[in-house]
Amino acid sequence: MASKTGNGTYILAYDLGTTGNKSCLYRISDKIDLVDAYLVEYPLYTTKDGGAEQKADDWWNAVCSSTKELMKRTGIQPAQIKAIAFSSQMQGSIVVDKQGKALRNPMTYMDQRSTAQIAKYLYHGFPRIDNWNALIGLKSLYITGGLAATPKDPLWKYLWVKDNEPEVFKKVYKWLDVKDYLTAKCTGKFSMTYDSAHLTWVYNTRKGKLGWSKSLCKTFDVNMDHLPPVIKSTDTIGGLTQDAADQMGLIAGIPVLGGGGDTFLTAVGSGALDLYDTHIYVGTSGWVAANIDRRTVDITNFVASILGAIPGEYVYTAEQETSGICLQWVRDHLALDEIGMYLDAHDPSPGRVPRVDKNKEYESLYDFLNEIVDQTPPGSGGVIFTPWLHGNRSPREDAYARGMFFNISLNTGKRQMIRAVLEGVAFHKRWMLEAIEKKIPYQKSIRFVGGGAKSAVWCQIMADITGRNIEVTKNPQNAGTNGAAIVCAVGLGLIKSFKEAKKLVPVDKVYKPRSEFKEMYDKSFSVFKELYEKNKKLFRMLNQ
Repeated sequence: MASKTGNGTYILAYDLGTTGNKSCLYRISDKIDLVDAYLVEYPLYTTKDGGAEQKADDWWNAVCSSTKELMKRTGIQPAQIKAIAFSSQMQGSIVVDKQGKALRNPMTYMDQRSTAQIAKYLYHGFPRIDNWNALIGLKSLYITGGLAATPKDPLWKYLWVKDNEPEVFKKVYKWLDVKDYLTAKCTGKFSMTYDSAHLTWVYNTRKGKLGWSKSLCKTFDVNMDHLPPVIKSTDTIGGLTQDAADQMGLIAGIPVLGGGGDTFLTAVGSGALDLYDTHIYVGTSGWVAANIDRRTVDITNFVASILGAIPGEYVYTAEQETSGICLQWVRDHLALDEIGMYLDAHDPSPGRVPRVDKNKEYESLYDFLNEIVDQTPPGSGGVIFTPWLHGNRSPREDAYARGMFFNISLNTGKRQMIRAVLEGVAFHKRWMLEAIEKKIPYQKSIRFVGGGAKSAVWCQIMADITGRNIEVTKNPQNAGTNGAAIVCAVGLGLIKSFKEAKKLVPVDKVYKPRSEFKEMYDKSFSVFKELYEKNKKLFRMLNQ
């Protein structure tokens, strides 16, 4: 954490994720300093029919309460804040009225209810490519560079509301993504940045043709009046309204910039800013992404290029549905007794339930896991874990895939299983990395960010399994807000361009692959991929 005094420009950046909102205060001078951060958590609501929702008020309350606490802790005056930007989870779907009020709970990227909508629009007519209508698919690929191919895509959530909640749909004024809902709360103005617009899959992404596609909107029955203006990440949407300022403990008029989705601002905040620079992210979800200068799609491996924060460039992205949340599953269901004992040691008062500051819990947990996993030999005794706790996305889209521990024996211990979870997440990242590199040059060095990069053991596992040099920046868990701060710096003219920002994000540590484990991990990786291929029919039998 940086000193709370000194010259520079103060920026508020927000990371609104699946489990909570982290508010970060940055000071930008000849470097980017994180002054302080504060996390407020909120729940995720799931339904038996595959729904995954959150409450818009929970998001906003978390933003407001964390901002007030951050300002109180740092002593920075509201008048010193020069800009605000959000980095958020993506592929949500929020329908709002003219006042910007959410008309129903937002459907998150994990929502899988809209299978009927996909079938209605894509699984009919001839000719076909697999199950898809070939003419519609090729049309979408030509206009957008991709296709809304899964129930988690926002297009189908929008249409699910239309089909299942017609009374709600009648009141819709605008259709927004998560971050765009929050900027509307701050400014009273509706907008989408290029990344959110692209992921609706009704936005024309051809160079020189950027704009909402009337043709695709007609094909998919999207009301174009519901679509907001599209802006750059560095554009100022408007000033903070008095009402929003009062709720956040700030002053009215602070510029609110477009910001961006977590994938795209994490690419910026990781320092992966040159052509083909690649980063791995392990948070609740996960991805592997690379900067490219052209539209690219790999339908076979479910990898697509999306418009990002850097003008004229795309972020070629492979997504993993459950990544760091596998570690939370370990905490709650596999290692609760050991972790509980660890936390008890930090609050040994008789008769008291151990309490941990949520802002410190994950730091403590990673310290603990570093210790116990480091004591477990690489390879986890031959046990392999598949991290598909909520389905698979890339390189094999499959909502029915699930996690498993494979090759358990009488000699398998709990710590081997815990290490297998970390290795399993790394195996999946290697699978996605190799899919991405079918279209871009091989990258010897990869940036690693997100909460997972706080674990030195996980960093080394990632290096050993991928065979790459793993570069970690300072505060890797805050790469998204770091990217939002850089967006503000570019938007305010504090730095000339995103390329210039690369020197502001230096590498803090490098982990190199250890050759003595290569043969073992290569063999396990081959088995890892086969586990999906040999079990996909069984997953469907059990979970369809």
